[in-house]
Amino acid sequence: MLEDIRDFQEAKALDEESFPSEVVNRLILNEENPIKVFREYQGLTQAQLADKAGIQPADLAAMEIGQESGSAKTLKAIAQVLDLDVDDLIS
Repeated sequence: MLEDIRDFQEAKALDEESFPSEVVNRLILNEENPIKVFREYQGLTQAQLADKAGIQPADLAAMEIGQESGSAKTLKAIAQVLDLDVDDLIS
């Protein structure tokens, strides 16, 4: 048990991004759209995220289902709202 505590403290000290296993599983195992996964993880609706990112809700919806990839500017705006790196949104 002490080893687990030490491992946890070392991992926490690295100050790296970490997400619950549910999020990781949806991204990696289920191969779900990262924008949708992170949006839902943060409790935002499509309309809320679109509004905060300054994009049209229809464009966000199209990105989440893979119909559009989004421009670099759009991805940057979404990443900023979700407090992520753009790389986190590219599947």
